[in-house]
Amino acid sequence: MKELKELRFNESNIQLKDNLVRGSILPEKAAELNRTITVQGNAVVEGPVYAHKLEIQNGDLEIQGAVFTQLELYVNSEAKGNIAFKKSVGSANSLVSRAENAKLVFHSDINAKSVALYNAFVAGSIYADDVVLENSIVVGGVFATQQIDLKNSLVGTFNTPSVRVEGSISLLLPSAFSIEPMIATADARLYNLSLADLGALYKGLPQAQNSGKIEMNITTDEVKTTLTNEEIQKTLRSYTVIGKVLAADLLDTDKFQNHFLLTAASLGLQLLKTYDIGIGKDGKPAILTFDRIRDFFFDILNGKIEIQNIDGKFDISQITGKFN
Repeated sequence: MKELKELRFNESNIQLKDNLVRGSILPEKAAELNRTITVQGNAVVEGPVYAHKLEIQNGDLEIQGAVFTQLELYVNSEAKGNIAFKKSVGSANSLVSRAENAKLVFHSDINAKSVALYNAFVAGSIYADDVVLENSIVVGGVFATQQIDLKNSLVGTFNTPSVRVEGSISLLLPSAFSIEPMIATADARLYNLSLADLGALYKGLPQAQNSGKIEMNITTDEVKTTLTNEEIQKTLRSYTVIGKVLAADLLDTDKFQNHFLLTAASLGLQLLKTYDIGIGKDGKPAILTFDRIRDFFFDILNGKIEIQNIDGKFDISQITGKFN
């Protein structure tokens, strides 16, 4: 990144290009509430941002404070470079990015009326009415009040009235939830990674025996629960492998260090020091950095790192034998 020029402003509309903003971009009077901020590239904002509309035409961009838009946060589909939001991002309306060539990362949560992301990495969770994710990773959960549409993505879990899946979808946690039956295209495949040896894969070492991804059957792995009280009755569907995970724990399967990876990704800037999860195949400590964790999960998503299959079966005699 070339040398940036410090910028001070009070205009109704702001354009950022080759600028360093030392402080916040917040309205100081009513006329500035409708201010549009356009990022043309190579900009850093050290504080929080409020805008009626925030349009990102190109990277690189780093916003170190929280972001809120009244109308829209939009990333141009032709944008390139690194685009990083270091703290939580919110919008009263929409947050949209379909930029295939941008490296878009959110270090914290997203909260908006509608969210549509392509090729994005979210270290926190997404809260919205409608969510569309394609080729994206959400370490936390995706929580929608109306609908979630997932295509070739990896998420921690999801909870929504309606969900549609296409391509390869992976879950980091044992269960996900919907009210209506899941809609799946013919090519849809649902995998659970809660028993995958992510720690060994991160270090470049062989995966532990009895570890791996579990391919879920949308029909047989669905558990339907009906909740009732004096006034209403509600049906909840969970897509879960929790029984297999509990059985694996009883068999003393290694913990795979998965929680270290997920915690390091979600805490990000809040960590007071850099941690590692042991020695990698190169003989050096496997450092848990945000960028390295992001690249690791995208390598899994794109098939560069292959997780072995696990059938999820177990022999009950192995469990009962431990208590004799």
